[in-house]
Amino acid sequence: MNQPDFVENRFAPGTFTPDPRPNGRVSMMRAQTGLELVLLLRNGEQLLLTMFIPITLLVGLALLPFGDLGDDRIDKIVPAVMMVAVMSTAFTGQAIAVGFDRRYGALKRLGATALPRWGIVGGKSAAVLIVVVLQAVLLGAIGFALGWRPEPGGLVLGALVIALGTATFAAMGLLLGGTLKAEIVLALANILWFVMLGVASIVFASDDLPAAVNVLVRLVPSGALVVTLEDAMRNSIDWFGIAVLAAWGVVSAFLAARFFRFD
Repeated sequence: MNQPDFVENRFAPGTFTPDPRPNGRVSMMRAQTGLELVLLLRNGEQLLLTMFIPITLLVGLALLPFGDLGDDRIDKIVPAVMMVAVMSTAFTGQAIAVGFDRRYGALKRLGATALPRWGIVGGKSAAVLIVVVLQAVLLGAIGFALGWRPEPGGLVLGALVIALGTATFAAMGLLLGGTLKAEIVLALANILWFVMLGVASIVFASDDLPAAVNVLVRLVPSGALVVTLEDAMRNSIDWFGIAVLAAWGVVSAFLAARFFRFD
Protein backbone atom coordinates (compact mmCIF):
# COMPACT_ATOMS: atom_id res chain seq x y z
CA MET A 1 0.00 0.00 0.00
CA ASN A 2 1.48 3.30 -1.10
CA GLN A 3 1.68 6.18 1.41
CA PRO A 4 0.25 9.58 0.43
CA ASP A 5 2.73 12.18 -0.75
CA PHE A 6 2.11 14.45 2.27
CA VAL A 7 3.23 11.61 4.62
CA GLU A 8 6.39 10.91 2.67
CA ASN A 9 7.38 14.59 2.50
CA ARG A 10 6.42 15.56 6.04
CA PHE A 11 10.05 15.40 7.25
CA ALA A 12 13.19 16.27 5.38
CA PRO A 13 15.32 13.33 4.23
CA GLY A 14 17.77 12.28 6.96
CA THR A 15 15.78 13.78 9.84
CA PHE A 16 15.70 10.48 11.72
CA THR A 17 19.01 9.12 10.47
CA PRO A 18 21.17 8.07 13.47
CA ASP A 19 24.27 10.23 13.83
CA PRO A 20 26.21 8.86 16.80
CA ARG A 21 29.42 10.71 17.63
CA PRO A 22 31.32 11.68 20.78
CA ASN A 23 30.77 15.07 22.32
CA GLY A 24 33.53 17.67 22.24
CA ARG A 25 36.11 17.88 24.99
CA VAL A 26 35.05 21.38 25.99
CA SER A 27 31.38 20.39 26.22
CA MET A 28 32.20 17.34 28.34
CA MET A 29 34.36 19.40 30.69
CA ARG A 30 31.73 22.12 31.02
CA ALA A 31 28.96 19.65 31.79
CA GLN A 32 31.02 17.65 34.28
CA THR A 33 32.30 20.79 36.01
CA GLY A 34 28.75 22.11 36.41
CA LEU A 35 27.57 18.81 37.87
CA GLU A 36 30.47 18.59 40.32
CA LEU A 37 30.01 22.22 41.38
CA VAL A 38 26.33 21.73 42.19
CA LEU A 39 27.06 18.58 44.19
CA LEU A 40 29.87 20.34 46.06
CA LEU A 41 27.78 23.33 47.04
CA ARG A 42 24.84 21.19 48.14
CA ASN A 43 26.93 19.25 50.65
CA GLY A 44 26.57 20.73 54.14
CA GLU A 45 29.70 19.03 55.47
CA GLN A 46 31.69 20.43 52.57
CA LEU A 47 30.45 23.94 53.27
CA LEU A 48 31.42 23.56 56.92
CA LEU A 49 34.90 22.46 55.92
CA THR A 50 35.37 25.01 53.17
CA MET A 51 33.70 28.11 54.61
CA PHE A 52 32.97 28.04 58.33
CA ILE A 53 36.30 26.68 59.60
CA PRO A 54 38.55 29.03 57.55
CA ILE A 55 36.44 32.08 58.44
CA THR A 56 36.51 31.14 62.13
CA LEU A 57 40.28 30.68 61.99
CA LEU A 58 40.79 34.01 60.25
CA VAL A 59 38.67 36.03 62.69
CA GLY A 60 39.96 34.16 65.74
CA LEU A 61 43.66 34.44 64.87
CA ALA A 62 43.28 38.09 63.90
CA LEU A 63 41.42 39.20 67.03
CA LEU A 64 42.73 36.89 69.76
CA PRO A 65 46.22 37.35 71.29
CA PHE A 66 47.75 34.22 69.78
CA GLY A 67 51.57 34.12 69.82
CA ASP A 68 53.98 36.86 68.84
CA LEU A 69 53.40 37.40 65.14
CA GLY A 70 54.83 40.92 65.01
CA ASP A 71 53.36 44.10 63.64
CA ASP A 72 52.39 42.48 60.32
CA ARG A 73 50.24 39.90 62.10
CA ILE A 74 47.34 40.03 59.67
CA ASP A 75 49.71 39.78 56.68
CA LYS A 76 50.79 36.34 57.93
CA ILE A 77 47.36 35.17 59.06
CA VAL A 78 45.49 35.73 55.77
CA PRO A 79 47.83 33.61 53.57
CA ALA A 80 47.93 30.88 56.23
CA VAL A 81 44.13 30.69 56.45
CA MET A 82 43.85 30.68 52.66
CA MET A 83 46.22 27.71 52.63
CA VAL A 84 43.95 25.90 55.10
CA ALA A 85 40.94 26.68 52.90
CA VAL A 86 42.65 25.34 49.78
CA MET A 87 43.83 22.20 51.55
CA SER A 88 40.42 21.56 53.13
CA THR A 89 38.48 21.99 49.88
CA ALA A 90 40.83 20.54 47.29
CA PHE A 91 42.36 17.69 49.29
CA THR A 92 40.38 16.52 52.31
CA GLY A 93 36.86 17.27 51.08
CA GLN A 94 37.64 16.07 47.57
CA ALA A 95 39.22 12.80 48.70
CA ILE A 96 36.34 11.92 51.04
CA ALA A 97 33.67 12.82 48.47
CA VAL A 98 35.32 10.73 45.75
CA GLY A 99 35.87 7.81 48.11
CA PHE A 100 32.20 7.61 49.10
CA ASP A 101 31.03 8.24 45.53
CA ARG A 102 32.94 5.12 44.60
CA ARG A 103 31.53 3.19 47.54
CA TYR A 104 27.92 4.00 46.66
CA GLY A 105 28.41 3.25 42.96
CA ALA A 106 28.01 6.81 41.66
CA LEU A 107 31.36 6.81 39.90
CA LYS A 108 30.79 3.31 38.52
CA ARG A 109 27.71 4.56 36.69
CA LEU A 110 29.63 7.62 35.54
CA GLY A 111 32.40 5.37 34.29
CA ALA A 112 29.91 3.54 32.08
CA THR A 113 29.37 6.72 30.06
CA ALA A 114 31.58 8.08 27.32
CA LEU A 115 33.28 10.44 29.78
CA PRO A 116 36.97 9.44 30.02
CA ARG A 117 38.99 9.41 33.22
CA TRP A 118 40.66 12.71 32.44
CA GLY A 119 37.17 14.23 32.14
CA ILE A 120 36.26 13.10 35.65
CA VAL A 121 39.56 14.33 37.09
CA GLY A 122 39.37 17.60 35.17
CA GLY A 123 35.72 18.26 36.03
CA LYS A 124 36.24 17.69 39.74
CA SER A 125 39.39 19.83 39.76
CA ALA A 126 37.66 22.68 37.91
CA ALA A 127 34.72 22.63 40.32
CA VAL A 128 37.08 22.74 43.28
CA LEU A 129 38.95 25.65 41.70
CA ILE A 130 35.71 27.63 41.38
CA VAL A 131 34.90 27.03 45.05
CA VAL A 132 38.43 28.05 46.05
CA VAL A 133 38.04 31.29 44.09
CA LEU A 134 34.87 32.02 46.07
CA GLN A 135 36.73 31.21 49.29
CA ALA A 136 39.64 33.46 48.40
CA VAL A 137 37.34 36.39 47.59
CA LEU A 138 35.39 35.95 50.83
CA LEU A 139 38.46 35.49 53.03
CA GLY A 140 40.21 38.38 51.28
CA ALA A 141 37.25 40.66 51.94
CA ILE A 142 37.15 39.69 55.63
CA GLY A 143 40.92 40.11 55.89
CA PHE A 144 40.71 43.53 54.27
CA ALA A 145 38.10 44.54 56.84
CA LEU A 146 40.50 43.38 59.58
CA GLY A 147 43.36 45.49 58.23
CA TRP A 148 45.02 43.27 55.63
CA ARG A 149 46.71 45.32 52.92
CA PRO A 150 48.63 43.24 50.34
CA GLU A 151 51.12 44.73 47.89
CA PRO A 152 49.60 46.07 44.63
CA GLY A 153 50.95 43.22 42.54
CA GLY A 154 50.57 40.71 45.35
CA LEU A 155 46.97 39.89 44.56
CA VAL A 156 47.84 38.74 41.05
CA LEU A 157 50.77 36.62 42.20
CA GLY A 158 48.69 35.30 45.08
CA ALA A 159 45.89 34.25 42.72
CA LEU A 160 48.38 32.32 40.57
CA VAL A 161 49.86 30.58 43.61
CA ILE A 162 46.37 29.68 44.89
CA ALA A 163 45.51 28.21 41.48
CA LEU A 164 48.69 26.12 41.53
CA GLY A 165 48.10 24.99 45.11
CA THR A 166 44.50 24.08 44.31
CA ALA A 167 45.53 21.96 41.34
CA THR A 168 48.17 20.21 43.45
CA PHE A 169 45.88 19.39 46.37
CA ALA A 170 43.02 18.42 44.05
CA ALA A 171 45.26 15.92 42.28
CA MET A 172 46.36 14.52 45.65
CA GLY A 173 42.76 14.24 46.80
CA LEU A 174 41.70 12.47 43.61
CA LEU A 175 44.61 10.07 43.93
CA LEU A 176 43.69 9.21 47.50
CA GLY A 177 39.93 9.03 46.97
CA GLY A 178 40.18 7.20 43.66
CA THR A 179 42.40 4.34 44.79
CA LEU A 180 41.53 3.39 48.39
CA LYS A 181 38.39 2.21 50.20
CA ALA A 182 36.06 4.90 51.52
CA GLU A 183 36.69 4.11 55.20
CA ILE A 184 40.46 4.26 54.71
CA VAL A 185 40.12 7.49 52.73
CA LEU A 186 38.03 9.07 55.51
CA ALA A 187 40.61 8.26 58.17
CA LEU A 188 43.71 8.93 56.10
CA ALA A 189 42.48 12.20 54.61
CA ASN A 190 41.75 13.64 58.05
CA ILE A 191 45.05 12.41 59.48
CA LEU A 192 47.00 13.91 56.58
CA TRP A 193 45.04 17.18 56.97
CA PHE A 194 46.14 17.50 60.60
CA VAL A 195 49.72 16.48 59.78
CA MET A 196 50.04 18.99 56.94
CA LEU A 197 48.37 21.68 59.06
CA GLY A 198 50.90 21.00 61.82
CA VAL A 199 53.79 21.19 59.36
CA ALA A 200 52.55 24.52 57.99
CA SER A 201 52.06 25.90 61.49
CA ILE A 202 55.78 25.44 62.13
CA VAL A 203 56.54 28.02 59.47
CA PHE A 204 53.60 30.18 60.52
CA ALA A 205 54.55 30.38 64.20
CA SER A 206 58.30 30.90 63.84
CA ASP A 207 60.51 33.14 61.72
CA ASP A 208 63.91 31.83 62.85
CA LEU A 209 63.83 28.15 61.92
CA PRO A 210 67.10 26.32 61.22
CA ALA A 211 67.84 26.15 57.52
CA ALA A 212 67.51 22.35 57.35
CA VAL A 213 64.12 22.39 59.12
CA ASN A 214 62.90 25.20 56.90
CA VAL A 215 63.76 23.23 53.75
CA LEU A 216 62.14 20.03 55.06
CA VAL A 217 58.95 21.86 56.00
CA ARG A 218 58.73 23.46 52.58
CA LEU A 219 59.05 20.08 50.89
CA VAL A 220 55.58 19.29 52.23
CA PRO A 221 52.78 20.74 50.03
CA SER A 222 51.15 22.68 52.88
CA GLY A 223 54.44 24.22 53.99
CA ALA A 224 55.36 25.10 50.42
CA LEU A 225 51.99 26.71 49.80
CA VAL A 226 51.89 28.84 52.95
CA VAL A 227 55.41 30.22 52.40
CA THR A 228 54.94 30.77 48.67
CA LEU A 229 51.57 32.44 49.17
CA GLU A 230 52.87 34.74 51.89
CA ASP A 231 55.78 35.80 49.66
CA ALA A 232 53.44 36.27 46.72
CA MET A 233 51.22 38.63 48.71
CA ARG A 234 54.35 40.69 49.33
CA ASN A 235 55.01 40.80 45.59
CA SER A 236 57.84 38.26 45.75
CA ILE A 237 58.21 34.87 44.05
CA ASP A 238 59.39 31.78 45.92
CA TRP A 239 60.59 29.61 43.06
CA PHE A 240 61.50 26.73 45.37
CA GLY A 241 57.95 26.56 46.71
CA ILE A 242 56.48 26.76 43.21
CA ALA A 243 58.72 23.90 42.07
CA VAL A 244 57.66 21.77 45.05
CA LEU A 245 53.96 22.38 44.43
CA ALA A 246 54.33 21.71 40.71
CA ALA A 247 56.22 18.45 41.36
CA TRP A 248 53.59 17.18 43.81
CA GLY A 249 50.83 18.18 41.41
CA VAL A 250 52.30 16.57 38.31
CA VAL A 251 53.12 13.28 40.03
CA SER A 252 49.75 13.09 41.80
CA ALA A 253 47.81 13.94 38.62
CA PHE A 254 49.68 11.31 36.62
CA LEU A 255 49.08 8.63 39.24
CA ALA A 256 45.42 9.65 39.64
CA ALA A 257 44.80 9.43 35.90
CA ARG A 258 46.61 6.10 35.76
CA PHE A 259 45.16 4.29 38.77
CA PHE A 260 41.81 6.00 39.36
CA ARG A 261 39.11 3.37 39.89
CA PHE A 262 35.37 3.75 39.47
CA ASP A 263 34.44 1.06 42.02
